[in-house]
Amino acid sequence: MIKATKQTKKTTQMNNKNSDSPVQIFDTTLRDGGQTAGINFSAEDKKRIANHLAEFGIQWIEGGWPGASPKDDLFFELMRDRKWSTSKLVAFGSTARPGNRAKSDPGLQKLIQSGADAACIFGKAWPLHVSKALGISKEDNLKLVFDSIQFLKQKFETVFFDAEHFFDGYNADKCYAIEVLDAAHRAGADTLVLCDTNGGNIPYRIAEVVTAMLAKFPDNSIGIHAHNDCELAVANSLAAARVGAKHIQGTINGIGERCGNANLISIIPDLQLKMEINCGISPEQLQQLGALSRFVNEMANRLPWKHQPFVGLNAFAHKGGIHVSAIRKASELYEHISPDLVGNQQQILLSDQAGKSNVIVKLDTMDLDHDINPEDPAITEALKQVKELEAQGYTYEAAEASFQLLLLKATDQFQHYFELEAFRVIDEKHGHEGAAHSEASVRITVGDKSAHTASPGNGPINAMDSALRAALSDFYPNLSTLRLTDFKVRVLSTREATRAGVRVLIESTDSTRKWSTVGVSTNMIDASYQALVDSIEYKLLLDKTPFPKTSPL
Repeated sequence: MIKATKQTKKTTQMNNKNSDSPVQIFDTTLRDGGQTAGINFSAEDKKRIANHLAEFGIQWIEGGWPGASPKDDLFFELMRDRKWSTSKLVAFGSTARPGNRAKSDPGLQKLIQSGADAACIFGKAWPLHVSKALGISKEDNLKLVFDSIQFLKQKFETVFFDAEHFFDGYNADKCYAIEVLDAAHRAGADTLVLCDTNGGNIPYRIAEVVTAMLAKFPDNSIGIHAHNDCELAVANSLAAARVGAKHIQGTINGIGERCGNANLISIIPDLQLKMEINCGISPEQLQQLGALSRFVNEMANRLPWKHQPFVGLNAFAHKGGIHVSAIRKASELYEHISPDLVGNQQQILLSDQAGKSNVIVKLDTMDLDHDINPEDPAITEALKQVKELEAQGYTYEAAEASFQLLLLKATDQFQHYFELEAFRVIDEKHGHEGAAHSEASVRITVGDKSAHTASPGNGPINAMDSALRAALSDFYPNLSTLRLTDFKVRVLSTREATRAGVRVLIESTDSTRKWSTVGVSTNMIDASYQALVDSIEYKLLLDKTPFPKTSPL
């Protein structure tokens, strides 16, 4: 086992800290990330992501493998008109195929013709792969590496060499793995990238091997390409950077084959904010980290991970009353950084674990024209009610509009905009194959006036929604801009089967604002009505609609 001296480690760390030579960030979202199961970027998607990465400030953006697919060929054609100020586009490929001379190898020619600024090729660094995958001798593999890089260096200013399976190869045959790097080094590779392709190595081993390679190749930049099969890709990348690696490869949100690649969304702030290692991202660009993460998720058609470090919705969320009480005094008591550094914000959650401080902090964030005294005894009563309702299945973490209405009612600052006299929902179905038909009727009172409407619908909830809106439209025309954008139903206890209670969450918008409301009942239609009424009344409240002048009898 190779061990670095304390002095070597100390010198390396000092060279990294606040260094004028920043660690290079190499993004492979479009290539390695595109190999994720369930993700299928179009050429246009890849162009949009590439431009977003360039705007963020990523230095090297690997676009794909020219010649591997028509989609990758189209992407490089689309990128010929790019106007990036600092970012560089990289074309990916392999060494020349066995039996081919480098200058006549079709794959290498595709890299040259791609219009990319740089090339990154991989070669085998594990004898097992040389013999089993390529079926050639170790000496022939070394020649392929040398000739391919030497040829590409005549065409590109920058050529990266990905030593595939380097750590596994080093563990199996240290001398040969080093010979592979030496061949790439002698051929002129600008960066020797050590790949943990199977994702099976751990941080201290990564640090040991990177330290040894830095000593072996002092004139070369050493890089790391880590996979996440042991959930250590970020830790392995940081371990490499800590001992002196100057090039880190990864993907946005850690997408990639199998368990994914090293997550740049974590690596970048860890380097700059925790390790004081410059990776070329300005503080202003770092504030766009959350936006970049969400954009790539949108392009990949993936839901964001709410608990994702740094950028997730819950990354700076506080639920326990003790925690909230503390962060009111000093946010750093329960937050490792200020969330705005990475484009995120603090969240205060309401639940059965909430304390009075949760409510007080929530009051400060309300966009309502109402003054509420935090010392009002009604606040304590409202908190008690929240805990009781949560025990019944309500959730106010995802339905803050319903919570705000509850709080205003508790402090006598809210009255209903209408009173329900009755509603009826009818579902009809004739025969096994016949379509079901729904119709709802609603009777309401607003002040001294009444309305009675009936509406068909695409299901019972839609019918009730339509009938209720029709009844209210003459009284509150501004409801015409209200629409529902999401509707979720959750069974609260599967043991009760069809007798179980359900929770309905509704997300609504009026094109400028979004809010969520909740309802709970053993009757799904009743639960939906509760959430729907909260949504309607919250919209009226946001618009500062006057309450009815005359209370109904």
